Order: sequence, then C-alpha cells, then structure tokens
Amino acid sequence: MYPYLRHAIVAASDGRKPAFGTFDTHHLALTCWPVDIDGYMEMNNGRILTLYDLGRTGIAYRTGLMQTLMSNRWGLVVAGSSIRYRSRVTLFQRVDLRTRVLGWDDRFLYMEQGMWRGETCCNHGLIRAAMTEKGRMMSPARVAEAMAIDPTSPELPVWVRNWIDADMTRPWPPQI
Repeated sequence: MYPYLRHAIVAASDGRKPAFGTFDTHHLALTCWPVDIDGYMEMNNGRILTLYDLGRTGIAYRTGLMQTLMSNRWGLVVAGSSIRYRSRVTLFQRVDLRTRVLGWDDRFLYMEQGMWRGETCCNHGLIRAAMTEKGRMMSPARVAEAMAIDPTSPELPVWVRNWIDADMTRPWPPQI
C-alpha cells in the first residue's frame, strides 16, 4: 500500500520549511517499518522506489517546484529509473534519503536519490521525470522559467549522459 500518511507528513513539513536552491540536497530521515519489509526481512526493492517518491515530494516543495506545478496545473511523472541495491535496510533501521536535481535536457528532469545508513550507501537511483501540461510532456526549461531560474541546465554528469544514450537504443515498444 502507498505510504499516504508519510506522504502527507512530508508535504506538510517540507511545505513549511525554508526554500533552498534548485541543486541543493534534500535529506529525509526514514525508518524501515514492518510494512516496508519483504519475506527476507529487509526493505522490499519496490518499497524503496515508493519511498523515493517522498524525497522527490520534499525537494519539490523546498525548491518551489511543487508550487509552480500546482499554480499552473502542471504534472510531474516518473519516466524512467535505474536503481542499484548494495546494502540491506532491515527492520527498524534508520536511513537518510538524499535527493538532488542533477539537471535537465529538452525533455526530462534528472534526479539522483539514495538511502544512506551512516557512511554506507544502501541503494542509489537515477530518476528521469517529465513535466506535463494537459497530459502532454512539456519542456523543463519552460518550468525553470516559470520558477524564475535559469532555463539552461548545468551539464549533466557523464554517467547520466551515458544512461540517456544507452536508453535511446532500447526498443519501444518492447519486443517481448
């Protein structure tokens, strides 16, 4: 089940906190609850992706993105992801979910997210998001202009550009 209560708490809390820069890192302390674990007594990989939503919600409020989207009736949807799982998160462990915007191209916004336990990165994700207007994708530069920030993205890291290039070779629709 989707963590609606956690989502509401993040929205209410981060909606009241001071704004920060577009490329600042958002931190969210999370505890692995019994509803988050699977049969191996660790946080389920699908749950990790769901909890990443909370980090994106928090950063959207703190950067002013959420307010811009809501006032213009625009949407934000995940359009792709790549996740690495490296260390288990077990019952009642606390993690620091870190989220930051890396930049954008003409179609998508790119963010990285990861759950950290002390100095250990437990998992790390690259998220590609699309902004929409009336169900159609719109340019991230247009959203940046509406937020009164420079519509020119900083250069995306090489590893992100490589992922974009590799994903462009993937057939769509799939051949399965």
